[in-house]
Amino acid sequence: MASKPKQLLTELSHQGPHEVLRGNLALVGLPGIVFTPRSGLGLPAIAFGHGWLQPTGRYRRLLHHLASWGVVAAAPATQRGPLPSHRLLAADLLTTLDVITTVRLGPDGISVDPEKLGLAGHSTGGGAAVLAAGTSAAASVAPASSGSGKAATGSDLDAEPLGRTYPRIGAVATITAAQTFPPATEAAKLITAPGLHLAAAEDLVAPPIGHAEAIANAWAGPVQLRTLGKSSHLGVTEGRHWSQLLLHGKPHRSTQQLTRALFTAFFLTHLTGTDKYLPLLESAVKRAPIDLPDEPAA
Repeated sequence: MASKPKQLLTELSHQGPHEVLRGNLALVGLPGIVFTPRSGLGLPAIAFGHGWLQPTGRYRRLLHHLASWGVVAAAPATQRGPLPSHRLLAADLLTTLDVITTVRLGPDGISVDPEKLGLAGHSTGGGAAVLAAGTSAAASVAPASSGSGKAATGSDLDAEPLGRTYPRIGAVATITAAQTFPPATEAAKLITAPGLHLAAAEDLVAPPIGHAEAIANAWAGPVQLRTLGKSSHLGVTEGRHWSQLLLHGKPHRSTQQLTRALFTAFFLTHLTGTDKYLPLLESAVKRAPIDLPDEPAA
């Protein structure tokens, strides 16, 4: 008998069955953190983009939670200054996926399946995740233009050199995504992978109408937008940080729990092929109604 959405939400709000290991991406030349199940071969994996000025440690429980459900979760700690390059953070997210699919993870030889990769992020890190997915999508469909040294997409997304092989992105999830430069809305027009965008009802930093909602409306593939009630821009973050003096909002337990559960359901569904958690993804839940259904843009 299929589980009801509320039961699935409760289940995925708790830690999963896997013991979790934490690693340091700096050991392979990229600052950041990675959480993995203790063992497993052919695992799904995601790279997570941090928000403006936010240390990766503010997402530790979210990344740990995903790993406890069998998803390798890594977050590069780059572009953390007041004037970050969104394009370079997007490139670092793709590099992170390259690293975790090619480097031995854990003492027991954990491996990641390169066909089960996703991207996620918060705030401008969410926008950067969209840029990264757009770059990957553009590279997969657009041939190189002769003599230009760039992919022939006609977009600012094609600033990466030719010859690089980009990971194939199977799913993208964001929480209070913020617009970027180049615009995440333009990148969204190229992405046919499923998207899940969680907006915050009380977000004064990146109001949904010009950010998460605009990104979702531009999405080329199946997409869902939910607005989390009683949540602010920093609701998903954990602990205290001096940036709260500059940015409106603060950590919010309900936002964190909803994000963990919905992200877990989304990535397990779209990266592993299971349909167990579809009832949760297809249903409105308390404080997380569906504002935009799971349908491709026209």
